[in-house]
Amino acid sequence: MNSDWLDLKSKLNAIFYALSQNINVFDTSFDPEIRVADPRFGDFQVNGVLDFSKKNKKNPRELGQKLLDVAKASEELSPFGMELSGPGFINIRLAPDFLRKWAIQFCGRCDFSQWLRGKTIVIDYSSPNTAKQMHVGHLRSMIIGESIQRMLRFCGANVIRDNHLGDWGTQFGILIMAIKHEKIDVFAMDPETALDEFERLYKEGVTLAKEDENYLNAARKELVLLQRGDGENFKIWEAIGTASYRTFEEIYRQMDVTFDHVLGESFYRDRVDSVCEELEALKIAEKDRGALVVFHRDHGRFREQPFLIRKSDGASNYGTTDLATVRYREENFHANEVIYVTDGRQRDHFQQLFLTVERWFVAKNIPVPKLKHVWFGTVLGEDGRAIKTRSGKSIKLKQLIEEGVSRALAIVVEKNPNLSEWEQKKIARVVGIGAIKYADLSQNRTNDYAFSWDRMLSFDGNTAPYLLYAIARIHALFRKLEISPNREYHLKPMAEFSTPEELSLARKLVNFPAVIGQVLDDLRPHYLCTYLFELASEFSSFYNANRILGEAEDILKKRLLLCQFTLHVLETGLHLLGIETLEKM
Repeated sequence: MNSDWLDLKSKLNAIFYALSQNINVFDTSFDPEIRVADPRFGDFQVNGVLDFSKKNKKNPRELGQKLLDVAKASEELSPFGMELSGPGFINIRLAPDFLRKWAIQFCGRCDFSQWLRGKTIVIDYSSPNTAKQMHVGHLRSMIIGESIQRMLRFCGANVIRDNHLGDWGTQFGILIMAIKHEKIDVFAMDPETALDEFERLYKEGVTLAKEDENYLNAARKELVLLQRGDGENFKIWEAIGTASYRTFEEIYRQMDVTFDHVLGESFYRDRVDSVCEELEALKIAEKDRGALVVFHRDHGRFREQPFLIRKSDGASNYGTTDLATVRYREENFHANEVIYVTDGRQRDHFQQLFLTVERWFVAKNIPVPKLKHVWFGTVLGEDGRAIKTRSGKSIKLKQLIEEGVSRALAIVVEKNPNLSEWEQKKIARVVGIGAIKYADLSQNRTNDYAFSWDRMLSFDGNTAPYLLYAIARIHALFRKLEISPNREYHLKPMAEFSTPEELSLARKLVNFPAVIGQVLDDLRPHYLCTYLFELASEFSSFYNANRILGEAEDILKKRLLLCQFTLHVLETGLHLLGIETLEKM
């Protein structure tokens, strides 16, 4: 069995397509559309016959039978049981001997690095605003973006992680005005409280600007000075950025998130004018009530909704900066693809941005990178409303992480009072942070979800603690046997998987590559979460029903192989989700 068989779903798709081209009824438009099947009917199912028959006005049952006939005659498909079902579906069941050989071949060797090799993908995620604390609203972009970049990198892509900070704009005129008004020395501020102080000063500045036009004019003057590179204002702005990112980095360290570049909006401040000039010269942008905008009149929804790229007062905005950013990423990173991970409220902005980039790059004969907006819903409280503190303020992300670890520590101390304090704290950190991440990632990202400490820290159900415990349980088994889980146990001869639980667990392991492919297609990590939970549940059924210790050597080998493979997939899967694992709990 060669490495082509790792991804059975894709391999079967290729085989059935090739076979179909030997039947004169099918043409090159036929897609076998292999899917993971309902376990009651098989392991995989060929679904494409029905769709092809509808388009070509053929009898699906007859076409399905013709395809089944050539499949049964194929030597490549000889290890599989196949039968026709319904209007042209072909159910495929893997034989026990095939499952055994597949597990022997790929246990610990699931290499996906060729899938995306040669692709350069820029992923834009987290992207908080400087001068503000990160709050719970920043959680999803960071966690989802980190998981997606790990998945892309795991599959061989050259991934460039860019933290596009909100570090430029009118808010800094107000903040600098307030700093000067209160005579604050930003260079002597306590790093622990700097962002709280900046938030207070900004609110004071907004109040002053609303109450007195002199303060508003002063804020505008400070902004102009900053934009012109005034020495004093620029140093204040730099101090704000340095203090902000120092705080952000502490959270990134705790959440195990890293970036290759931190190129905020300020990085593009000298590049936006040329963008406007180009778009106007190409007649893509036009003046409208003093502003420079792009109309997409051939697009139904945006026909009357312009994409603003320069305000009537001549100032640039998010649209201008984002256009300059795409151009920079194409020219300097040679990006084939750019992924933006933001909340769903920005969908219109990114749709218009992508339409504008396509017209601009095509007009200049520049390769258009594939642009994707990975958007997500809102984190809600258990009351179904946007999650807030009791005082109605946004929950700071730092406080959320601290509370998660603290709650996990209380559970660990209760369950394992004999562990050392160091071990208890280590387990609490992994469980607490893992629970926060997993609770988010296990939801379909486009849905809102309710944040519940009790649910996410539970050892029952689809949670991080449940999966972490499953991993620790397997490690405990190998410790008891005094052997390494990395050792090879499939020395021949080895018995076929035979018990219902062995076969069910082996079939679930076979589906791992298909799930990775599904996540890559839709960029939805919850598919992987669901799979890992189902795998851990299958393992629990297997472990409870099949004795391992004390069995004959042949039985011991095959069951240890299943334990080893399950451990490898669970640990790999959680790593791809950005979740640390434990050998003891």
